[in-house]
Amino acid sequence: MSDRIIMRTGESLVAGGPPFTAAEPEVVIGELDGPVGTAIATLTGNQSAGHSKVFAILDTDIQVRPVTLMVSKVTVKKAAYTNILMGTVQGAIANGVLDAVRAGDIPKDKANDLGIVCSVWLNPGAATDENLDHQALFEIHRKATAQAIHKAMRNEPSIDWLLENQDKITHKYYQRALDAKK
Repeated sequence: MSDRIIMRTGESLVAGGPPFTAAEPEVVIGELDGPVGTAIATLTGNQSAGHSKVFAILDTDIQVRPVTLMVSKVTVKKAAYTNILMGTVQGAIANGVLDAVRAGDIPKDKANDLGIVCSVWLNPGAATDENLDHQALFEIHRKATAQAIHKAMRNEPSIDWLLENQDKITHKYYQRALDAKK
């Protein structure tokens, strides 16, 4: 693939599993010699308490390609949360990235030239649930990551679809607020 990928964005929500396993990643994908590469380098060097940025890895010492930087959307305050985020979820995101390469969403020949910033949401309740289903958590975050990348690389939803469906869609939390007032 010779076309440069300057910056693509995507998101996904996968819910419906056991408690505290929903995933809602947002991704930014682009060439490492462009704005995404600059963002990865800046974020990696600009650590802040409660919002550590780490590479997605399959296991310790095995970084995934394209390089993927995880950024938590939630302020991390507990070691239990950190262990889940930097273990089960980190491995899931790494696998989701490789799933996207395997599916052709990310061209294999661009794996060393692209970078991904993945903004990660892990329900804080995961840290206190003694019965947390780590397998479901892993599979849901893996699927959500691959879906977000798929949407980013295909520019989905398209502007035509958005314009056609704009008045048919109500944000579910807005709808809940409306329903609660009835």
